[in-house]
Amino acid sequence: MKIIIAGGAGFLGKELETYFLSLNNEVKILTRNPKNKNDVFWDGKTLGDWKSKLENADVLINLAGKSVDCRYTEKNRNEILSSRIESTKALQNAVDLCENPPKIWLNASSATIYIHSETNLNTEQNGIIGDDFSMNICKQWERKFFKVSNINIRKVSLRTSIVLGKNGGAFPKFVQISKLGLGGKQGRGTQMMSWIHIEDFCRIIEFIISNENLKGVLNTTAPNPLSNGKMMELLRKKLKIPFGIPSPVWLLEIAALFIKTETELMLKSRNVFPQKLIDSDFNFHYPTFEKALDTLI
Repeated sequence: MKIIIAGGAGFLGKELETYFLSLNNEVKILTRNPKNKNDVFWDGKTLGDWKSKLENADVLINLAGKSVDCRYTEKNRNEILSSRIESTKALQNAVDLCENPPKIWLNASSATIYIHSETNLNTEQNGIIGDDFSMNICKQWERKFFKVSNINIRKVSLRTSIVLGKNGGAFPKFVQISKLGLGGKQGRGTQMMSWIHIEDFCRIIEFIISNENLKGVLNTTAPNPLSNGKMMELLRKKLKIPFGIPSPVWLLEIAALFIKTETELMLKSRNVFPQKLIDSDFNFHYPTFEKALDTLI
């Protein structure tokens, strides 16, 4: 296959590139900072020479968007939204101009679209979508993505939560704070953590591509979310660290100011279940957090 990954220079994009190249596919990365032979320059908002790469492509994956790991200042809020909307719009314009456009387009979204929930398990069908900055970002993003319906293009929106891998994302940070003795529960520790092992994430993308029945929104998470307190406990046990100092909300608020992030990333309960993947008989290699830790540490 010929696969195009827009905004693919980060952790997820590089992992997908490695995965699909290992299966003898052709992969091109659309990025603002081309560094390698597979990289193609784009600015994430306007049509350019990159458009020709979409011609006769089999798969388009869009991961573009400013990281939410920042303070939610007005400037950052505007950039978080515009980077997602403008990149999706630019790709739609390019796709519309293709004589032979990609057969499937997968667009990133987030499990943050669902409300804070410690008891209700959010599936694609019964998930409760709320109304705050992060949830509204996701809603506008998905709305822009599905606004245009192309007859021959299958569209899938990936509602992804924490992706666990050794080479990037949140997991190395969890390991680091645990080794410093700070790996206790964060806040009350009752907030649910939905997650997915990076290998299963890549396998899910491959599964979606080959399964023509999968379309629309899709929860891209493992089937067994667990509480923050339990997650940190299992991590400490695997690292053989006997204790972890808990972080109360007030301390997290102060720390978030210093490291320029938001406590929502640690305290929001993301209780999400991949019903569509389960119904489609996807086989998770890492269905539980304990199983994931076996390969991550």
